[in-house]
Parts: sequence; C-alpha cells; structure tokens
Amino acid sequence: MVYLNYNNLDNETQQRLLSMSKKEVEKRFGEQLRNYAETQYLDYDELVEQEAIRNLYTYEYVFNI
Repeated sequence: MVYLNYNNLDNETQQRLLSMSKKEVEKRFGEQLRNYAETQYLDYDELVEQEAIRNLYTYEYVFNI
C-alpha cells in the first residue's frame, strides 16, 4: 500500500476532491459558517473553501498497487 497526502495527488484529482469536500463542508456546517461569516463580515465562499481545504488534510489517502 502507498500512503499519500493531499499535496502528492495530481491537480485534477485535487480539484475533484476539493469540490467534494466543499459540498461536504456546506452540508455539515453550512448554516454555522454562514452565520459566522455574517457576524465577522467575511466572504462566505472563501470561508467554505478554507474549511474544505482543512477538511482534505484530515483524510488519509491509501492506494493499493
């Protein structure tokens, strides 16, 4: 088995995983993030993207070769 982190993946795979992570973050924390963005005067989309990237680094990518 080969263990990789997010940075070791190709650009296309990174973008696909980032898109999936954004959807997951919005589903799980969307309302909380929206409220936080409004009270702190932050851009909601940028906040979601930052949380999605943080979420990606919690995953462990394992490939069987």
